[in-house]
Amino acid sequence: MTEDRIALVVVDAQTGFDDPWWGPRNNPGCDDNIAALADAFAAAGQPVVHVRHESEEPDSPLNPARPGNALKPYLSRHAPDLLVTKTVNSGFHGSPDLHAWLTGEGIGRIVVCGITTNHCCETTARVGGNLGYDVLFALDATHTFDRVGPDGTTMTADELARATATNLHDEFATVVTTAEVLRTLNGD
Repeated sequence: MTEDRIALVVVDAQTGFDDPWWGPRNNPGCDDNIAALADAFAAAGQPVVHVRHESEEPDSPLNPARPGNALKPYLSRHAPDLLVTKTVNSGFHGSPDLHAWLTGEGIGRIVVCGITTNHCCETTARVGGNLGYDVLFALDATHTFDRVGPDGTTMTADELARATATNLHDEFATVVTTAEVLRTLNGD
């Protein structure tokens, strides 16, 4: 694997997540951070992967028949090196095969960002770590939504993001900020 190649994996940055259907969210700066990462990777000539969720639920804003399935407009500034579509949480369980593509490109290091922190982003990072990738998880380039647990209590989006960071760090990934990724990309 080539040490100087690092791929940005943008998970489910789709317009459907702007729908109030999902409930309260955290991190209003998420989209700006994803856009900054995508622009920087493109400018550096490093690979960018877009992952798009195609929900099989008819009422989901991410269903392919709905306009919310579209990727966020800022992602159209640069064509991705790979577009993966999926119906499950992990970007590694979509089509085309992300793992096969990364291996074929000689890439052993990835940065995961996107929506939602504790679902598809966390799952993609976990599977990436299990497959042996050096995973950087750009926490401030993700966001999530409040969720009601099985006991009926609500965990806020911020609490869920903190739990994801705790679960991933030093186990499946290294949790970083957008600024840290940009410094790494620039060789600082």
